[in-house]
Amino acid sequence: MRIQTDIDALVLRPWREDDKPSLVRHGNNREIWRNLTNMFPHPYTAADADDWIGIANGSGDAIHLAIVHEGEAIGGVGIIPDDDIHRHNGQFGYWIGEAHWGKGFATAAARAIVRHAFAGPRFQRLEAEVFAWNPGSMRVLEKLGFTREGVHRKSVFKDDQFVDCVMYALLREDVASGS
Repeated sequence: MRIQTDIDALVLRPWREDDKPSLVRHGNNREIWRNLTNMFPHPYTAADADDWIGIANGSGDAIHLAIVHEGEAIGGVGIIPDDDIHRHNGQFGYWIGEAHWGKGFATAAARAIVRHAFAGPRFQRLEAEVFAWNPGSMRVLEKLGFTREGVHRKSVFKDDQFVDCVMYALLREDVASGS
């Protein structure tokens, strides 16, 4: 699978073994770790990169793709499907190496995977949780049409503190109608 974004030199593709050095270089950053679940460790080591590449490429229905700029993996984007009565929902997330912040790459990558997700029948709703201290990610989601649905007060314990978690969601019909 290879998904082109709106930026010519930016594509989404499966993680590869040769992505390990760039995954460690961009992932071993406290500012990245601080905005992700604890599934993303810090410090981020070569062994963590090996583990992740294995998980990403063997994760069943989940979509875990590298964000690649000019041939280098600079981040990741993915959707983890829910199950049971929520089986048409997906947990949406992404990260971009700090050296690439502010260039529109997160928005382009997120837009491309949203289009991909809603092109098939699996997903009706994508959900994204953002820590309150991360307004940049909130702006990315809002540019894509995600709706802020509420705040889960002090629901996350990260970096030795409790923080609010802001819930965003995007429905297939929002994308289809251009909302």
